[in-house]
Amino acid sequence: MSLDKIKIFSGNANPELSGEIISQLNVIQGKAFVGQFSDGESQVEILENVRGCDVFIIQPTCGPSPAETLMELLVIADALKRSSAARITAVVPYFGYSRQDRRSRLTRVPITAKLAAKMVESAGIDRILTVDLHADQIQGFFDIHIDNIYAQPVMLADILSKGYNDVVVVSPDVGGVVRARAAAKRINDADLAIIDKRRPAPNMVKVMNVIGDVEGRTCILIDDMVDTAGTLCQAASILKEKGAKKVVAYATHAVLSGNAIDNINNSELDELVTTNSIPLSEDAVNCTKIRQLSIAPTLAEVIKRISEEKSISSIFTDS
Repeated sequence: MSLDKIKIFSGNANPELSGEIISQLNVIQGKAFVGQFSDGESQVEILENVRGCDVFIIQPTCGPSPAETLMELLVIADALKRSSAARITAVVPYFGYSRQDRRSRLTRVPITAKLAAKMVESAGIDRILTVDLHADQIQGFFDIHIDNIYAQPVMLADILSKGYNDVVVVSPDVGGVVRARAAAKRINDADLAIIDKRRPAPNMVKVMNVIGDVEGRTCILIDDMVDTAGTLCQAASILKEKGAKKVVAYATHAVLSGNAIDNINNSELDELVTTNSIPLSEDAVNCTKIRQLSIAPTLAEVIKRISEEKSISSIFTDS
C-alpha cells in the first residue's frame, strides 16, 4: 500500500511519540475518541472511514497501568477491525508483560509474554512492531507477523558524537553480552566488560564481580530497560570502585518505577540515556542525570516501509 492509504491512530499511552511519528510521516492523525466510561473501562469510537486502509495504532503497553494500556490497544484494534480496515499494525515500542517469558523449574507462575501475545492476536491485529523486546524468543509467541527493531543505532550515534576516549562497553549481566558485544563492535571495536551478578529476589540485585579492565576508562552500560534502577546503580558503584572514570548507561525503555529516580540521583551513575518509547514522568524529566533520545524517526521510517512492502532489516544492516 502507498502512504495515501495509511491511517495512524494513537492510544493515550504516549501521545507525544505518536505526534512525532505523524509529523515525520507528514500525515494526519486518524480521528477517534479514545477515553473511558465512568467505571474506568476503555471507550473507543472511530470517527472516520477506514475501510480498505492500512492502519497503524501507536500504543506502548507501559505504566502507570500496563493492564489499562494493553486493554486500550485491544479495544482500538477491535473497533478498527469492525470498521473494515484492510490491515492493522500495532506499533508497540515497549511491549509490557514481557519479563515473564518462561516458567522456571518447579514454579507455579504464568508466562505473561505468551498470554499478552495471544491477546494481541485475538483482537484482530495483523502485525506488530516492537522495539528491543526483553527477550528475542518472545517473537516466537506470536503467530502474526512481528518486526522487532532496535534502538541501538540511535544510541550508538549519540555515543559516537560524544567523542569518549578509552571506552569500555559493559554488559550489566551475562544475558546482555550479545547486545553489549554488538555495540562494542560499532564503537570503534571497543573493549567489553561483564558484570557478574546474583538476583536473590525480583527487583533485588547483588553485584558480585566485574569481568574486564575498567580502570581509568569511560564505561558505557548497555541494557534494554531500566526499572527500579537497582541494577544500573549497583553496577555504577562497583565500576567506580574498580577505578572507572565515568559511567554512562544507555537503556531503551525507561520504566523507572518505585524509587528509581532517587536511586539514580544518589548513585555513582553519571548519566542515564534512554529513548521516548515510554513517556518520562515529571520527576524523571527534572532529573539532571536523565537524557532522552527520540526513536520517532526510526519508527516512522519502519512504518513507511511496512506500508510500501519494503525491507526493514536493511535500515539496520546498511547503517
